[in-house]
Amino acid sequence: MSVIAVTGATGYIGGRLVPILLAQGHKIRVMTRRASALRDVPWRSEVEVIEGDLTDHRAARELCEGVDVLYYLVHSMGGRTDFVPVEERCANTIVEAAKVEGIKRFVYLSGLHPEGELSRHLTSRVKVGEILEASGIPTITLQAGLIIGSGSASFEMVRHLTDVLPVMPAPKWVLNRVQPISVRDALHYLSHAADLPPEVSGAYDIGGPDAYSYADIMRIYADAAKLRRPTILALPVLTPWLSAQWVNLVTPIPRSLAIPLVGSLQHDCVMHNSDIDGIIPPPDKGLLDYRQSVELALAKMEQDEVVTTWATAQALALPAESLPSDPEWAGQRVYTDDRGRDSTASPASVFTVIQGIGGTTGYYSLSGMWALRGLMDKMVGGVGLRRGRRSATTLALGDPLDWWRVEALVPDELLRLRAEMRVPGKAWLELSVEPRDGGGSHYRQRAVFFPRGLAGRLYWFSILPFHGIIFSSMAKQITSTAEKLEEEKAEGLSET
Repeated sequence: MSVIAVTGATGYIGGRLVPILLAQGHKIRVMTRRASALRDVPWRSEVEVIEGDLTDHRAARELCEGVDVLYYLVHSMGGRTDFVPVEERCANTIVEAAKVEGIKRFVYLSGLHPEGELSRHLTSRVKVGEILEASGIPTITLQAGLIIGSGSASFEMVRHLTDVLPVMPAPKWVLNRVQPISVRDALHYLSHAADLPPEVSGAYDIGGPDAYSYADIMRIYADAAKLRRPTILALPVLTPWLSAQWVNLVTPIPRSLAIPLVGSLQHDCVMHNSDIDGIIPPPDKGLLDYRQSVELALAKMEQDEVVTTWATAQALALPAESLPSDPEWAGQRVYTDDRGRDSTASPASVFTVIQGIGGTTGYYSLSGMWALRGLMDKMVGGVGLRRGRRSATTLALGDPLDWWRVEALVPDELLRLRAEMRVPGKAWLELSVEPRDGGGSHYRQRAVFFPRGLAGRLYWFSILPFHGIIFSSMAKQITSTAEKLEEEKAEGLSET
């Protein structure tokens, strides 16, 4: 068992590597600028957390004290424009601390790159590797291209561009080649690098089985996501700067990250050799190809469930899925309409009203609009409102309810309905109630929509004005109906 320090534990790779190292029996120490960023990760209680910045010599010494192996997984390009000098300063600070504390190995994740002039981002990554390798401490630098998994900035750019744009004007770099690697396979190489003998040092390329053009990357993603393949127009007039503004405009990736990312796409990012196989053999079942990697990254989207907390989601999470430490733009685009309302009625009374929703009772708001929506769904081959419900007063898991299906049911607490209407995406309606301090209850109503492609996004925004009318009225009527129900019960008791 080794004592391992991980920098960048709140990042995409670090957040997935830590639990693997823990499972291997290592003792883990992590550094983060804000300890609160690790609050929701399941392994928080199993690691030692150092709060600090890598430019802080004291914090760097504290991180390195008693450590055998240090994983260097940080970069600064997402938060500032002057990331190049900051990254060099961080690397020099950690080298100084590592020498004093006697660290035995660095493991560093860099990027695949050609020889010659590079983008600022790739130049910085190469320079950091050179600083670590020049320290005299055995250093293995793993150079990866596009890492495929939900939360990877490069993959998210591909995901959002392909999801949104049926026709994609793109610069000439869209024809450049890249050798993507599944996050599962990248973690395989990283997790085994800690156990290498001290004589193993240097830079090694890692990548999946095949190389593709960026255009093919987007087309294959579309196939895996069951979207229409985009028409990609390579335009020589789009400069890297203009391309970055375009990425920032049509995706949620921040401009501070989009600009250096797009700059790196100007180069072919492919493996020069497979020397890595001589020191770390590939996974027993082989490396995943790009299509398989995308399908794993989309696995969470294919599940017919709405994840409500990270604590419940993480038990089944794959490395390719989203983690709580991922940035807010990572993963499947989700639109929500969330409303709450306090009530003097008890949770049991509110839930009685909730459980009576649909069928002949309706949805407690503008029944004519619900009927019209049901008719529209029926006209395009959907189920409409004709199914009604099996019981007028109770529901059970799996019950049909008009165009919904009961997906989750917790008595006096929660009802979640999954839509089976014809919509360009996946939709849920979640109704819940909880006790309120001092008596009464708090009712919460949440509509959730996972859009599919551009049509899904346009659909959501087209119905958004109606949500403001329908869902606000629905919340008000459900709570007021529950209050009247309690009043009627109280009157009945007083008469007897």
